[in-house]
Amino acid sequence: MTTDARSLYSQLPSTDRLLHDASFSHLLRQFGHTRLVNLLRQMLDDAREAVRVSQQLPQWHSDWAAEAGRRLNVSDASALRPVFNLTGTVLHTNLGRAQQAEEAVAAVARAMRSPVTLEYDPDSAGRGHRDRALASLLCELTGAEDACIVNNNAAAVLLMLAACASGAEVIVSRGELVEIGGAFRIPDVMRQAGCRLVEVGTTNRTHLRDYREAVTDNTGLLMKVHTSNYHIEGFTKAVSEQELVALGDELGLPVVADLGSGSLVDLTDYGLPAEPMPRQLIADGVSLVSFSGDKLLGGPQAGIIVGRRALIERLQRHPLKRALRADKMTLAALEATLMLYRHPETLASRLPTLRLLTRGAMEIEQQARRLKPALEQRYGAAFIIDVEPCLSQIGSGSLPVDRLPGAALTFTPRDGKGSSLAALAQGWRRLAQPVIGRIGDGRLWLDLRCLEDEAGLLEMLLS
Repeated sequence: MTTDARSLYSQLPSTDRLLHDASFSHLLRQFGHTRLVNLLRQMLDDAREAVRVSQQLPQWHSDWAAEAGRRLNVSDASALRPVFNLTGTVLHTNLGRAQQAEEAVAAVARAMRSPVTLEYDPDSAGRGHRDRALASLLCELTGAEDACIVNNNAAAVLLMLAACASGAEVIVSRGELVEIGGAFRIPDVMRQAGCRLVEVGTTNRTHLRDYREAVTDNTGLLMKVHTSNYHIEGFTKAVSEQELVALGDELGLPVVADLGSGSLVDLTDYGLPAEPMPRQLIADGVSLVSFSGDKLLGGPQAGIIVGRRALIERLQRHPLKRALRADKMTLAALEATLMLYRHPETLASRLPTLRLLTRGAMEIEQQARRLKPALEQRYGAAFIIDVEPCLSQIGSGSLPVDRLPGAALTFTPRDGKGSSLAALAQGWRRLAQPVIGRIGDGRLWLDLRCLEDEAGLLEMLLS
């Protein structure tokens, strides 16, 4: 060891000395003795490594308390931080999909604070079923005989197939073998459920005779999968649910449908593109219909299955149901969300998903013009800031080809360098409440469709 290195090592304080320094007293109160000691030992190791590698003390050596506080605060930051979603995607999978209604937030808080009648029947003082209350509500809203709730729609599809067709063949149109996020594919789900996939038709055209000709003595189900995350146009042909139900009735086979992002209301009533509704499929005679709770429905992540009572009972008895069931917080949020659908006159104002989807382009443009002056004062020297029309998307595989007209604030670098945009976007992502936009056409776009807290955004961007 060199004399210089020995001298540097000698300047390192002991853990005990640091703990008795007055500058650490507030850290001891806030984070506790055990945690602070462990951190200081790690910092001493880091400092010794700096001396060994670079023959110098770390830059923070002059203020150990400040560095310890910084590290402790960073490690305490939540992994689930609130962000400003200005990407232009309303149901953004990476940002948690649907924002919850205030009624759902309050319901979850109540369920967390006290015991609840999750699986307790007050009338009989015995064990109840956790899906029962929500099943009645879902039957009211969809016209189904019964309902089952699991933790997401992929789980719902897995449970339907495992309970109703394990060891049997399931017939699906080749054009409906969808892949959702994370390379999760319908054929893979079928294999896990113990089913044998039978593809019929072609990618763009499937006829009723294709299903009929594929039926064997080992056929367990006829299945429809709504292609919610892509769209095929041109020379196409698909078999409707009504046609498939008629064939199923003739051959004694149940028909199940995976709607993916099914909506409980007619979206055209709100000026939005049409989306298949569970109520319509139940009315058409489909035996089981599954859909998501956190997409167009606007609730928490959940998989919902509605349909015939006998088949739902089979799902409830299957061993997978216990592994896939929803917890009390999910059920509380879902129930509160479903309750909002009983009052359709106020749904668009009380349900965040529908409220954001139905915002008018003029309203969003006016919001952009209100924000522009303050942002120009802060960023105008380096960026040209404009109000631009834009097209938002619904997201999470819902209505993939439909766009919602709106407005955005765009930031164009005066120096013409893409590095300036990247640095700006990165800086905003590092804020206490990150601001998430998108870069395109040489500009950084802040699509304002999902912005409801103007004051909070300005506080972040002007600090």
